[in-house]
Amino acid sequence: MTVEQALQLLKEEGYKFTGKREQMIRIFDREKRYLSAKDILEYMQEDYPGLSYDTIYRNLTLFENMGILEATELGGERIYRFRCSTDEHHHHLICLSCGKARHIKSCPLDAMLGEPAEFTITGHKFEIYGYCTDCKPAK
Repeated sequence: MTVEQALQLLKEEGYKFTGKREQMIRIFDREKRYLSAKDILEYMQEDYPGLSYDTIYRNLTLFENMGILEATELGGERIYRFRCSTDEHHHHLICLSCGKARHIKSCPLDAMLGEPAEFTITGHKFEIYGYCTDCKPAK
């Protein structure tokens, strides 16, 4: 997903264009990692001093529902990132320190289950948490 695609999708779905929405989308594009609502608020506080968590959460939920953002939960907190640009089935390695994610091309579910009898899988999510080489803690 690009900034332009995200803004076009909002327009096509009839949502009002606002500077706050555009800035939020641009932050996700620039950061290329998982971010919390708190992270977004901190990035935007200077330009929008009265910005509330409610506004941030409303827009994060909207963006997730529209497929602009992907979400996961880490440490009891919902975190978000720009939707992957590929529609190819994949999973992620997620750094606990910086929030960057890498694709895992193979699906661990295939090795665990194969095709289960009398059940049709319509979706699943598999994430591995750890530290990237830049953030690996010293031993």
